[in-house]
Amino acid sequence: MKKIAKIASAAVATLLTANAPVHAASRSDGTVAFTSDNHVVAENRTRSLAERGDAQAQALLGFMYEHGRAVAQNYDAAVYWYSCAAEQGHPTAQYLLGLMYDKGHGVVRNNVLAYKWLNLAATHASPGLREYYLRIRDAVAAKLAAKQVAESQRLASSFVPATNDCTGRENDRTRNLLRQ
Repeated sequence: MKKIAKIASAAVATLLTANAPVHAASRSDGTVAFTSDNHVVAENRTRSLAERGDAQAQALLGFMYEHGRAVAQNYDAAVYWYSCAAEQGHPTAQYLLGLMYDKGHGVVRNNVLAYKWLNLAATHASPGLREYYLRIRDAVAAKLAAKQVAESQRLASSFVPATNDCTGRENDRTRNLLRQ
């Protein structure tokens, strides 16, 4: 079981860093620490980048919160960090946020928003991931009426990535969640 968890962690870390610039030494240090199961070091190196608006770091921190790696498992905090990265156009964060909406983890289950984020993820994903993301998106679409699919597509087509470090969206509840 530990071997499967380690493989899954390495796979997600690879997905999260697929779009990372080569010169981002501190980001790659955090990713190396994460894939080496040194999650505490990864959390320390990743958090400061995430708080400064680095979408790659925000997605990794969201994953750490979702799965309880070096931090207490906290779906609300995971959704917060995935949202920060997804709104900047990070495809893996968009995919993971779509899954959170599909499952109702950290948010009220909402298949319209799940479809929106999964559709955006597929649109922005590398060719190797696009087909997989599309299959997941289509599975969510099977749960929707035609009118809901149209609404989801409208939401996705009106999406404009933002340069957002999430400091303007933070509220007292979120600050308390992130301190836990």
